[in-house]
Amino acid sequence: MKTLIIAEKPDMGRNIAAAIEPKAKNYRSYLEGDQYIITWAIGHLIGLAEPEAYDNKYKKWNINDLPIIPEEFKLLPNARTMDQLKVIGELAKRSDLLVNSCDAGREGQHIFSLIQRYLELNQPVKRLWISDLTPETIRKGFQELKDGSEYENLTKAARARSEADWLIGMNGSRAFTTKHNVLLSVGRVQTPVLALIYDRQKTIEAFSSLKFFEVEGHFTQNELTYKGMWQGDRLTEGAKAEALAAKVKGKPARIVLYEVKETKEYPNKLYDLTLLQREANGKYAFSAKKTLDIAQALYEKHKVISYPRTNSNYVTEQNIPEMHKTLSALQGTQYDDWVKGANRNLVHKGNKFICNPSKVEDHHAILPTNRKANGLSADEAKLYDLIVRRFLSQFYPAAEYKVHTVMTEVEAEKFKTTVKELLSLGWKVIYADQKKDKSKPAKGKGKEEDEEEELEVNEPFSVNADGEVLCSDAIVKEKDTQPPKHYTEGTLLKAMESAGKQIEDEELRDAMKDSGLGTPATRAATIERLKNVGYVEMQGKKIAITQKGRTAVELIRGAGVELLTSPEMTGQWERRLNEIARGTAADGQFMENVKRFASMIVDKVRVQSRAAKTSFEGDTPSLNSGGKGRSPAAATRKTAESKAAGRKPATAKPRSAASAAAGKSGDAGPKVIGSCPRPGCGGMIFMGRKGYGCSHYKEGCAFVIWKENHGRTLTDTQVKALIEKGRTGKLKLTGEDGAPLEGKLVLQNMDTGQLAVES
Repeated sequence: MKTLIIAEKPDMGRNIAAAIEPKAKNYRSYLEGDQYIITWAIGHLIGLAEPEAYDNKYKKWNINDLPIIPEEFKLLPNARTMDQLKVIGELAKRSDLLVNSCDAGREGQHIFSLIQRYLELNQPVKRLWISDLTPETIRKGFQELKDGSEYENLTKAARARSEADWLIGMNGSRAFTTKHNVLLSVGRVQTPVLALIYDRQKTIEAFSSLKFFEVEGHFTQNELTYKGMWQGDRLTEGAKAEALAAKVKGKPARIVLYEVKETKEYPNKLYDLTLLQREANGKYAFSAKKTLDIAQALYEKHKVISYPRTNSNYVTEQNIPEMHKTLSALQGTQYDDWVKGANRNLVHKGNKFICNPSKVEDHHAILPTNRKANGLSADEAKLYDLIVRRFLSQFYPAAEYKVHTVMTEVEAEKFKTTVKELLSLGWKVIYADQKKDKSKPAKGKGKEEDEEEELEVNEPFSVNADGEVLCSDAIVKEKDTQPPKHYTEGTLLKAMESAGKQIEDEELRDAMKDSGLGTPATRAATIERLKNVGYVEMQGKKIAITQKGRTAVELIRGAGVELLTSPEMTGQWERRLNEIARGTAADGQFMENVKRFASMIVDKVRVQSRAAKTSFEGDTPSLNSGGKGRSPAAATRKTAESKAAGRKPATAKPRSAASAAAGKSGDAGPKVIGSCPRPGCGGMIFMGRKGYGCSHYKEGCAFVIWKENHGRTLTDTQVKALIEKGRTGKLKLTGEDGAPLEGKLVLQNMDTGQLAVES
């Protein structure tokens, strides 16, 4: 009997084989050597069954059949990958030991557990837990395999998360959809995230700008000139500001305070996934999903970074020697000059800013590996560069400054000057070739105020505290108070990490990580989900909530289940899941609470008044015009409602198949593509804004084909081919790993419209 190794994806399986069984024979869906058989899942081979698997009545969505709370959740294989599941089952019969080599995290643990449960595999299990895919790490990981039982609590947390999401999603979505005749998606994490966006938008819309004035004094002392801002209550009358400027202009002044303090700015923390996503969004406008996909490719395909789905900014003592090896490996690359200037003595086990094992749970911070980066795409190179520069900065000393604070008095009016004089660039030399970032505002100050008050200079600065000064000029600046900024994906990720709390202090933010919304691995998918169901749309880098998204939040809160929109409440759920993973909380109690909450949602929605059909309609205002205009995309739309989900608009009357099929382009109704392929349905497929859905959605038909699919926007002709012939012609597509591929799209599931790729 041999040991069966189950990896999460084919690439990982091949990497493992190359490291520990290099002469293994390739049988396409597995590799076999003298000691090991190595095979793989292809992501999730198994999922939780749909409600109709428990009772046929659930095929039709009916609020009177809710809540749906299975006594035992049924598992359902993914039809597209059924062959691979069978391969695993057959190979397991020839094995007396299993090695779980799926990704070292909650989802990887869940993927293996589902396979184990569905196939009823009873062999003992060992766990491979590694943070990068270099051959050295893989071999070391196999020398230090853990017993599978050590991860039982993580398995429980993963299962609880999956089943909780099913209970809230299925019951909430069906309840609100059937009540209001519009496809409304509800989720344990996505709904409070949507509420964050909604609340920010309402705050911006309610904001009333206030005009105010600042007086800037210009001072001269011998050859030195400097500026200072008037210190006093905010001036809201222009005449008073002008009078103050006239009062001091040309008058002698004196320095009443001059303080000089030396300060240091230390390198920024190493990246966790969320911080990497935030910075890639700010610097390169990458979506959270794009950053995750690229990072996964750098880890899995190129093996040049460590495991990316981490929530830690620190490393353990074992990583310190690896960091030194990686520094050496970067010699001779484009980073060679910085490697030569690095001080290796700064990265050591006693440096708690870098090495803090108490803040590393599953995985350490994202690090480059000692493998040379070759063949990276332009976007992969950009993300790799971010990670390498952040890594290299840890080997450099703090940047050093002198901060000069000057208080100048003229005609009994005080003006404050703050000058930050650079003494030593330190770690910032690594970023000297890039556009200078604005300094972070001091605590308690607004960004604009701080930018005006603090001036950063490279040359020496000094005033004579006892010398004569002249106020050579005084300028009045007119300003407006500003509302909060619209969310970008980067700032939304920051809000999700702290469950919506506005926390600037990094230590407090660290403490909140356990109770954020979702996990680093799932946040990108949550944002994509909000786009796909038509709740938000992107306007440049800004996230705009649609009318459908607004109404969804208002209906959920109006039903009396506002806890479903509470970031703090959902954050506490996430904290409980983390506690289950550590063995300090019971999964059974957590699930009982979720079941009660799912039942409460249904009870509240059942007695809610039905929303007006028009409440879901309307174009999304342009965020660039203060909410008064139309976005370019919105300007071309005629209707909204559930077109976002490819459903028939509530205002459109049902038509017979014959009359629908004969519809002309001038028809005011939605465009008909053809008959619904779901057996026994009899509905028609209509084109919506985000996808193609069935006219019988009210009767429970969940068939929908999203326009954005496998990296391309589908045309009406392609969708028609899918629903009539079950497949398209050959297309250029994008795989799950982001790699380009060619293949046909095939209709994998007649009930849901799920598509697969056939090469």
